[in-house]
Amino acid sequence: MMKIAMGNDHSAVEMKEAIKAYVESKGCEVIDFGTNSSASCDYPEYGEKVGRAVADGEADYGIAICGTGIGIGIAAGKVRGVRVCTCSEPYSARLSRMHNNTNVLTFGARVIGVEMAKMIVDEWLDNSYEGGRHERRVQMLGEIENRQ
Repeated sequence: MMKIAMGNDHSAVEMKEAIKAYVESKGCEVIDFGTNSSASCDYPEYGEKVGRAVADGEADYGIAICGTGIGIGIAAGKVRGVRVCTCSEPYSARLSRMHNNTNVLTFGARVIGVEMAKMIVDEWLDNSYEGGRHERRVQMLGEIENRQ
């Protein structure tokens, strides 16, 4: 069973709950790092939790949601071994998996609706890394990370 780490800030509680239920309906286990409150909170905390769960192998993939998906994605991407894709449409989500081997998906609760988020999640989870001609470039990303 695929394990998905999920996290969100205060702006995305409702979106997270809808996407969590959707991902579970697809047969995935969700590790919910919160928040579950609409009280103002700091998105970097939740982005890091999702990123660490993926990097440490606690989860296979991560989904993180904030107002735009950008800030929480930057936070998750600071964790070594995490490759984030912030998407507002399905095509980029699909190609990010196939070409870039992304392991954390982010999107914005203030940018897209739940139905679009479901389409993005479908494309991201239903596709896999192609390797091949893309492998050299993904390895280069790791080399950049290791130089830090």
